[in-house]
Amino acid sequence: MNIDPAATAWLLASTALVLLMTPGLAIFYGGMVRTTGVLNMIMMSFISIPLVTVAWLLVGYTLAFSDGGGFIGGLSHVGMRGIGPGTVHGTVPELLFATFQLTFAIITAALVSGAIADRAKFVAWMVFVPVWAVAVYSVVAHWVWSPTGWLSKMGVLDYAGGLCVEIVSGASALALALVLGPRIGFKTEAMRPHNLPFVLLGVGLLWFGWFGFNAGSALAADGMAAAIFLNTLVAGCLGMLGWLTVEQVRDGNPTSFGAASGVVAGLVAITPSCGYVNTLGAAVVGLTAGIVCSFAVAVKFKLNYDDSLDVVGVHFVGGVVGVILIGLLATAVMTGAQGPKGLFYAGGLGQLGKQSFAMVVVGLYAFGVSYAVGKLIDRFIGFRVPAEDEVTGVDLTQHAETAYTEGVAGVQQVRRPLRTEDDE
Repeated sequence: MNIDPAATAWLLASTALVLLMTPGLAIFYGGMVRTTGVLNMIMMSFISIPLVTVAWLLVGYTLAFSDGGGFIGGLSHVGMRGIGPGTVHGTVPELLFATFQLTFAIITAALVSGAIADRAKFVAWMVFVPVWAVAVYSVVAHWVWSPTGWLSKMGVLDYAGGLCVEIVSGASALALALVLGPRIGFKTEAMRPHNLPFVLLGVGLLWFGWFGFNAGSALAADGMAAAIFLNTLVAGCLGMLGWLTVEQVRDGNPTSFGAASGVVAGLVAITPSCGYVNTLGAAVVGLTAGIVCSFAVAVKFKLNYDDSLDVVGVHFVGGVVGVILIGLLATAVMTGAQGPKGLFYAGGLGQLGKQSFAMVVVGLYAFGVSYAVGKLIDRFIGFRVPAEDEVTGVDLTQHAETAYTEGVAGVQQVRRPLRTEDDE
């Protein structure tokens, strides 16, 4: 098949948009933590870019998208072997498709870091990321997105990553939160975001990049991409309105932090369903996610797990909302006359059952493998910083830097003297 220049141009732009989401997430997460962990939080996202890239190009892509069995891909493209500028995936260059999918893997890994803010060893995170990218992300991507994957053959639907990105990151985040345990002061000290403008700037970049995330997954510059683009906008808007409504009724004050969280919840939920629901469906998906996730973030206090930045409450729960609502709201307007339909569009219970089954299987797999990998790392090199380092702040103890000139925890940042000619 020949390369489509328009589709290629759109996918190039979409790939850049999705890559921008990881720096956006870094700023979003950085604003959500306390002043003692800003740089560490940002670095955990940034270091995910090179670590996942190396793992993906070596073995991740071939395990995810090469022909193989139902549970794992083959090794025909190890180190990107056999793929060149003229190799085509559909109507776009396969090198571009592989890069587009790489950006998904990068941000999924970075999302997990939000659950272990303020207390993880940076070197342990550097070991975890590439192992996790291959053992968890690539495997689930093959199940769901490869034509030979067993969930794909079953008819499970996930347009842009509700299973592969949102539920995987949320389940993995819960596993690491349990491996490391709660932060010192969890449930007894206020751990408020230190910089709400950072949070809003970060969510703005995430929303901007999400158009490439979802509409780019159409792999074409056509009407379907346009519909998905609109669905992404609508769901983000209704997610914000849903969360703010809950805050107004429950707390009496709609907050900027709630607005940012609501946008993310709506975008998370529309990710798997963006190519299967119409505009009204996208509004329902976004509104439902905004309301449900606004309550879900409080569950960690009742169950006593410290998911620092609410990866479970927003990404896992929002992913579940989006995946399940496909089984209710999928419509022939988007899927085609012979395509799958949801219960509310005369599709019966079949698709809802498939979606529910996939949600459970993917969540359990991601949690189990992430927990095992986290435990192994904790056993051999330790995953959590010592208590005194956590109290001082992971910026200073892990990176010998602080984000602000006044220092952290009463300790001024160490400043190295400038080199002079006498030093030569």
